[in-house]
Amino acid sequence: MKRIILYILIFIFICFGIPIIFTSSKIQNVSKEITNNNEITPNTYDYKDYQTIKLLHSTTNQIEEIKLDEYLYGVVSSEMPANFEMEALKAQAVVARTYTIYKMLNDGKKHEGANICDNSACCQAWITKEGRMARWEESLRESNWNKIVEAVNSTQGKIITYKGVPINAFFHSNSGGTTETTANVWGGTGYPYLQSVETSGEDTYSQYSSEVVLTKQNFINKIKEKHNNFEIDFNVTDCIKILEYTEGNRVKKVKIGNLELSGVEVRTILGLKSANFIIAIEGENIKFKVTGYGHGVGMSQTGADSMAKSGSNYEEIIKHFYTGVEIVNM
Repeated sequence: MKRIILYILIFIFICFGIPIIFTSSKIQNVSKEITNNNEITPNTYDYKDYQTIKLLHSTTNQIEEIKLDEYLYGVVSSEMPANFEMEALKAQAVVARTYTIYKMLNDGKKHEGANICDNSACCQAWITKEGRMARWEESLRESNWNKIVEAVNSTQGKIITYKGVPINAFFHSNSGGTTETTANVWGGTGYPYLQSVETSGEDTYSQYSSEVVLTKQNFINKIKEKHNNFEIDFNVTDCIKILEYTEGNRVKKVKIGNLELSGVEVRTILGLKSANFIIAIEGENIKFKVTGYGHGVGMSQTGADSMAKSGSNYEEIIKHFYTGVEIVNM
């Protein structure tokens, strides 16, 4: 009798127990695969939780709770000129909303107690309605503000995703005609949706071209602040020589005396507006002729305005600057 019961138990285990073990193993393997690949589906997010943000005011260190779109009015009015085309402003609104959501999802602990700050060097520029209107010409104040509000409201809830996940929506003032990959600016492998793309018409925004002239001694002093072993003999041919360019036509590597520096580091050390520069030694001075303004990654604001003037809508502008993305409702 006991033997019969044992046979019955073995039969039950074979029929039901083994499939459960294999199924459980498959579930665990799938779970590990998703975790290892950092694959997150849109269903992971409940965007209802992101309609209000906590904004850190960098000058006062105070945190303010503010509705997302109200916050975006202050961002768009600070980050893009109000006289730009409406479709460019709409693109900026969607980009700024996406950038905000990305920060909230990925940089939650960067600002203790807050989601994002109002410092453009860290997050996005932001200003109150009163502060922004005070900086506009009086006759344009109401129309400019209404234009900003329309750009945000007409794209309400729109964000940019790549494979269902909100993107890190970098943007800058002027690319000089070609944007840059993140790897060439900050290193790493970069993001697949942030590729180098060309945009015509940016050369018409002449205010984004600049020159920096330094005396040789001032030039030496600035570099020595960062590299105290720096030496240079200006009597030597090619004592300053650009060695390599990036896909976006920016300086990737430059030889300066006994150093080899990245174009990004030279830009930082010397306070240049872009890493797209040429260098000339003129007597006792070093001249840098600079094209563009900003890191060059993601959407170029003047590029967006140029595309809008040529008839592109905000979705076309966004999909030009961010490769393989979709624009979805939160």
